[in-house]
Amino acid sequence: MIKRASPLLLLFILLAGNAVHAQVNDAQLWMSVTVEKRLTPALSVEFQEEIRMVENITEMGTIYSDLGISYRFMKKFKAGAAYRFALKRRLDDTYERFNSWYVEGTYREKINPVVLALRLRYQSKHAEAFTSEKSDLAKNHLRAKLTIKYDLQKKYEPYIYAETYFQARGPSYEMFDQLKLCAGVEYKINRMHALDLHYLFCREFNEKNPETDYVIGVGYSYSF
Repeated sequence: MIKRASPLLLLFILLAGNAVHAQVNDAQLWMSVTVEKRLTPALSVEFQEEIRMVENITEMGTIYSDLGISYRFMKKFKAGAAYRFALKRRLDDTYERFNSWYVEGTYREKINPVVLALRLRYQSKHAEAFTSEKSDLAKNHLRAKLTIKYDLQKKYEPYIYAETYFQARGPSYEMFDQLKLCAGVEYKINRMHALDLHYLFCREFNEKNPETDYVIGVGYSYSF
């Protein structure tokens, strides 16, 4: 079964290898806490708070607060929608405020011991009025994320994923503007509590000054 996923693993390795030659702009630490409430076996609401430390993990860069709802159906599908509020640090140490919303759909397939998940998300972000010269313009993206997990029938579960960002508007040759590659492990403490540790490479494209980030991620989730 693992052999079936080998082309995707090879793609991940090749992309990561190319990324090594990119200029390193910053080292970051992303920390998140997620709380999920299951209203029914299929319907859940979720709140997530994330803090991103930037400038070689010396300053607080961006704070995200997400509130969303999701619904599982036909065992393999999940649909969701969420609102996001963000504070992003400017060069003068003030913070710009953003409001976002997104809708997404996920398809999950298990081929023991491999679990494949494909997620498509449409996201729209606005700067709050009067906080930016472009506050009246939305920044819309279509995001495609492919995750491969290995179900080892243990408390820990390793995974890798690749995610691409495409602008919903603009010239076709500028639509692709961000790539994320990640490898990590989830550790289930018990039925309600879980930890996540991962390493993420994030690279911008089609920007005047593209940013490259190397990120350590730490997450905690509570589900009830």
